[in-house]
Amino acid sequence: MGGIASSPVVPPHYVRTPPLRPRSENKRSRIVDAAMQHFAKHGYHAARVGDIANELGIAKGSIFQHFGSKDGLFFEVYKRAVRSFSKYLDAPAEVRAAGFFQVLYYWLVRTEHMLHEDWIPYRISLLGNYGTDLLLKREINRFLTTEDPYGTVAFVRFGLERGELRNDMDVEMIVSILDWTVERFQDALLTAELDPGLFRRQSEMPEKKEARIRQFLELLQRAIGTPSVIGKSRPEARKVAAEMRKAAAPVVGRQKL
Repeated sequence: MGGIASSPVVPPHYVRTPPLRPRSENKRSRIVDAAMQHFAKHGYHAARVGDIANELGIAKGSIFQHFGSKDGLFFEVYKRAVRSFSKYLDAPAEVRAAGFFQVLYYWLVRTEHMLHEDWIPYRISLLGNYGTDLLLKREINRFLTTEDPYGTVAFVRFGLERGELRNDMDVEMIVSILDWTVERFQDALLTAELDPGLFRRQSEMPEKKEARIRQFLELLQRAIGTPSVIGKSRPEARKVAAEMRKAAAPVVGRQKL
């Protein structure tokens, strides 16, 4: 998942700091906390390091001392945001027991519910994925590939061990397909709640979203699933969907793997 184009510009060098003393580490953490709120509210391009410094009552240069640049600060904010999300295999035991595609279904149904719970980190992840320049996006892609914060590799191996995924495909290819499609599909489910106009489709009724989730999973099953799971009925899925909608109901009206 590298950059989509080559560039003669030397990629930015993000600050690699040695182990920090407790006091310095605490200050760095406070800066990231404030920056996360600021970036989420104003977006990447409109955010100002000087404003973040003013909110904290510190010198602007102090932020640059810790993070090197605005890009370096956002990169640390982005890493904290995505590390806060659940991994695929964090799904409940009964969902994991139902299989690979049931786990996927569980997280897709919970997409809007996760937004209400984690609006700020999800907003940051959207900014990192769609609202930054190519050089910073390249660094983000490198981080996602090397750290695998969503546990996609372990999840794919889980599906292979259960015999639900094709064993004639390279593991990295299956991981890439999930990375490319699942995250983008989740983003498309949340157009009204986040950035209207960022995606082409507008908000939909719950029944329409439910149908789209089923269609998306059927496409994935045909692409990476074994013949035994293609077209398989999902009575458990309907039960999980109903439970998720019921669980999300109390948080509707509050203000998004």
